[in-house]
Amino acid sequence: MSRLNKELGLLQGIALLSTSLLGTGIFVVPALAATAAGAASLWAWLLLIALVLPVAFTFAQLGRRFPHAGGAPHLIGRAFGLRLEGVSALLFLAVLPVGLPAALHIASGFWLALFDLDATGLLLIQLATLAAILLLGQRPARASGVLQGVIALAIVGSVALIWWIGDLPRASQPLLPPMTGQWHLLPAALGVMFWCFVGIEAFTHLGEEFRRPERDFPLALLLGVLLAGLVYWACSVAVLTFATYGDIHSDATALPRLFEVLLGDKARVLVAVLGYLACFASMNVYIQGFARLIWSLADEGRLPAPLAVRNGHGVPGRALLLVVISCAVCALLTGALTLSVDDLIRYANGNFVLIYLLSMAAGAVLLHGIWRWLAALATLLCAAVLVMLGGDALYALGLLGLLLALDQLRVRHKALT
Repeated sequence: MSRLNKELGLLQGIALLSTSLLGTGIFVVPALAATAAGAASLWAWLLLIALVLPVAFTFAQLGRRFPHAGGAPHLIGRAFGLRLEGVSALLFLAVLPVGLPAALHIASGFWLALFDLDATGLLLIQLATLAAILLLGQRPARASGVLQGVIALAIVGSVALIWWIGDLPRASQPLLPPMTGQWHLLPAALGVMFWCFVGIEAFTHLGEEFRRPERDFPLALLLGVLLAGLVYWACSVAVLTFATYGDIHSDATALPRLFEVLLGDKARVLVAVLGYLACFASMNVYIQGFARLIWSLADEGRLPAPLAVRNGHGVPGRALLLVVISCAVCALLTGALTLSVDDLIRYANGNFVLIYLLSMAAGAVLLHGIWRWLAALATLLCAAVLVMLGGDALYALGLLGLLLALDQLRVRHKALT
């Protein structure tokens, strides 16, 4: 029996996941991939979708069979025990002090296209964004689903507008160019592009709130992944056609310049609003996911009981307030310490991959038949990505080791007393 209100339907689930995956990536990643691999990046997108599908199918099957607000840590705990569930929950929550401030910084940056803002102005926008997410999160889950459905339609509509005004694909090079002698370019592009599909694990925290999780959750997850992949591929075609890529500056402003070429100066407003809303949608899914994880742990007696209180709409309001306050404090600290967005994102990426890796390993234990084999394949793929991170994975691996050591000390202390 679900502990939370069952509010979400199929279309709302698709909107929540697709906007979470698109987020800020839609504005920079197609250009980064084009710089890394040129026209071969169009093949790289198709290959990446094929590689992500085993992960998506595994999460879909796990979410269908074990819908739970605890999300990925709960699934890991079912497979490997409560101790590893607690460690993985802390590992997931450790994304909050590094990943969310980076996303807030990127979101507020879109308003620089319209207003001359200093550091204080950008910080006020970040705090206002958190306040808006807090207010939205106090409403039933379907409110987020409806809003993010509108945002998803706006993103898809904007990409369609680019294709229509730019006369694509007639004005473009072949949509899938020959790959002779270009296969060696794909690994560099894939390393950049993988992060477009980070967000599936946060979506699993909403599984308990689907009206029909056994049907709608896996469909929403798979269709959301495919929709996001299609939008990314369509943006790559446009970026390659109009050559808005090639160096760090060009890649960072690829989509805004593309809109400006096609729509003129008035495109600044569209880019600022669309970019901010895309970031807002992505952050909303993560913050709601964090809140549900904390609420679930409190509901099971593993965190203070007051965090398990739900508001009048049946959502974990107190847990959400704690997450939003924590995000605000982290945003203030990163602003004071002048930490770069690149550093923050790099630290967060390793945590995401470890959570994916542990979740896929849990799938290999919990699932049966062909799904177990698919989960095993997904585990190998995640392990390969972790190796590709190299030194960037040391933060997450070190944190995992520290959490395991602290948990072992806790167990020994409990045994002695």
